[in-house]
Amino acid sequence: MDLKEIFEFYRGKKVLVTGHTGFKGTWLCRILVNAGAEVTGYSLEPPTNPALYHMAGLDGKMTSVIGDVRQLERLKEVFREFHPQIVLHLAAQPIVRDSYKDPVYTFETNIMGTVNILECTRLFPCVRSFLNVTTDKVYENMEWEYGYRENDRLDGYDPYSNSKSCSELVTHSYSRAFFTDGNCAVSTCRAGNVIGGGDFANDRIIPDCVRAALAGQEIIVRNPHSTRPYQHVLEPLAAYLMVAKMQYENRDYAGYYNVGPDDKDCVATGGLVDLFCEIWGDGVGWRDQSDGGPHEANFLKLDCSKLKKTFGWHPAFDVRQAMEMTVAWYQAYRGKESVTAVMDRQIAMMFGREKRP
Repeated sequence: MDLKEIFEFYRGKKVLVTGHTGFKGTWLCRILVNAGAEVTGYSLEPPTNPALYHMAGLDGKMTSVIGDVRQLERLKEVFREFHPQIVLHLAAQPIVRDSYKDPVYTFETNIMGTVNILECTRLFPCVRSFLNVTTDKVYENMEWEYGYRENDRLDGYDPYSNSKSCSELVTHSYSRAFFTDGNCAVSTCRAGNVIGGGDFANDRIIPDCVRAALAGQEIIVRNPHSTRPYQHVLEPLAAYLMVAKMQYENRDYAGYYNVGPDDKDCVATGGLVDLFCEIWGDGVGWRDQSDGGPHEANFLKLDCSKLKKTFGWHPAFDVRQAMEMTVAWYQAYRGKESVTAVMDRQIAMMFGREKRP
């Protein structure tokens, strides 16, 4: 797998990114803009304040359309105007605990949003490659020690996870019913937990760590023994771009792929926070304090052998390197330095245009 070749493939390509104002969406758009793609984003207003999207230097370098994926006619207008060749669908309500607070919105966004974007893809033959980004939480979690494989049962527990399981099924149905003519290749990628600079979401571990560290407070960790497949945000984004490229050129690559770290980097949340505290410094520490919140899985990891075997893919960074890159971004932010420069340097490292540490 040559990531530099993947990066160069996108020069001049018309790419539509849904959810472009979110954490992963912003990083993805920054990659694509740097690669020379013609990028259109479709999303709600940025979901956090501060918002990475407003820091990432994307104004004037891409087209940003503010809209809701539940609005089919609005989406059709975007397809009609911009004629995308590649569609990367990231728009979602992505927070497990928020899905308990508003399950209807979560199901509407994550299921019908997927239906709407696939319907537009069906109606506009300009699209040759479609990728739906879901989550490792689509699987029925049996708390097994082994990593879940692509052919394991889909049945997420909470409204977020279940809605993403349904999003997978919607994608499978559209693929079989409407995309067998060879015009457009369709895949899904099921990614593990991501860390990286610029995430300010509620109820996610690294943003919680950063908020506490910046305030000089002790970090509160509600599930320190839960194990997750943590990876730097650039890892799954590179995989998404790889899958979308490869199926664009050969639709035999279309399918369903897990994207996660190696087993050694599937760590308990408490261990991840230990790593954060060590790299951040300043004597920051944490304590275990459950808040009695709703059910969340205790153990979850992915078997990514299909992605590795099919594409020769492997993670670029281990969990320590991922944390060092994450802390570097937030410390630049704290020091009022250029976070865009940090992003560009890390993107260059990922795609082989700058030496990795």
